[in-house]
Amino acid sequence: MDIQLTVITPVKQVLKESVDELIVQTDSGEITVLPSHIPLLTKVASGELTIKKGGKMSHFALTGGFMEVKENLVTILADYAVRAEDIEVVKAKEAQERAENTMKQKVSQRDFAIAEADLRRSIVELQVARRHRKSTS
Repeated sequence: MDIQLTVITPVKQVLKESVDELIVQTDSGEITVLPSHIPLLTKVASGELTIKKGGKMSHFALTGGFMEVKENLVTILADYAVRAEDIEVVKAKEAQERAENTMKQKVSQRDFAIAEADLRRSIVELQVARRHRKSTS
């Protein structure tokens, strides 16, 4: 029995496929979802989403959102999601530096919040990219 997983961001549907298992960071800690998991609605924390299918693993960087588990259907509504292999490390480092510089300046609360969100996203991307490279080398 498989789990039908859908990952959606405000911009696009990132993933829709059948998987064996998934591991996700929540505000309460890391959880693993297997077939026939109890119904659940939880807040997703920024971090790594690991998907297992047929002995292979896929990794994604997620920044916040919500996850619903219901009758082997899992829907993750994420603020942002990207596959580990699609992360451009150089661009993520540049985004991190830009966000840090913006946060050091006297900017509006709105600009500070945007920079803070960009910083969080770039840090998660870099962490996932680092871990993913270690696991494949």
